[in-house]
Amino acid sequence: MQNFQPLFDAIVSGNAAEARTLTQKYIAENVNQELLVKDCIIPAMSEVGRRFECNEYFVPELLLANRAMKECMKLLSSSGPKVGRVVIGTVKGDLHDIGKNLVAAMLEGGGFEVVDLGVNVAPEKFIEAVKAKNAQIVAMSALLTTTMTAMQATIDAFKQAGLRDQVKFLIGGAPITQKYADEIGADGYSDNAVGAVSLAQKVLSR
Repeated sequence: MQNFQPLFDAIVSGNAAEARTLTQKYIAENVNQELLVKDCIIPAMSEVGRRFECNEYFVPELLLANRAMKECMKLLSSSGPKVGRVVIGTVKGDLHDIGKNLVAAMLEGGGFEVVDLGVNVAPEKFIEAVKAKNAQIVAMSALLTTTMTAMQATIDAFKQAGLRDQVKFLIGGAPITQKYADEIGADGYSDNAVGAVSLAQKVLSR
């Protein structure tokens, strides 16, 4: 059984250079890349998320761990199989991206190909990206109650474009609830980044 503990520790401590070196070493040893993601990278990011929620970690630690994880995924993503393709972004009018970045990172760690559109993303941008990348999931984030309505506007825009049935909508962010997700006709809601991965896997299997 391969020992992934050194890589786990490198990601959790935010050591990007060490994470990259260890990932290269595992690839050279022909480890099962899916196993590496499932048994090491996802648990490491889950631990980072847990520490963040418990106020043991703060935004700087979160970003360092995220960067270390991305170094691993850059090396793995070119060769590893993809579970599905997700277009993600913070909705129009909202410039917050820490939660969105963590969800994107977790989805990558979970084997998804992620197209990150950034912040302040208009409905048309989501539509363009879905068409260009043939994505199955649109993940939207909002941190402000004033920008929540942009989620509804985006789903409506997909309906008008005749694309609603082609994608699943996942939403999240501080003011978002399951009730709101149901109201606007989203396919799923998660209140944390770890849950977003299993939710994405679930909606794809429906």
